[in-house]
Amino acid sequence: MNSLFETLRDRANKRARYNETVASLKSTSLNTRLDLDIYRGDIPQIARQAVYGK
Repeated sequence: MNSLFETLRDRANKRARYNETVASLKSTSLNTRLDLDIYRGDIPQIARQAVYGK
């Protein structure tokens, strides 16, 4: 049962980090994102890769 709670806590933490990463990337200025070759539509994929490694 302890493992279930650890898994749920881990997933919740990762989801929170994903949401923070998406928000952070979206709040970055357009010029900065373009300099980094990050387009708005790529943000969810970049955040997912950064947090989940997929």
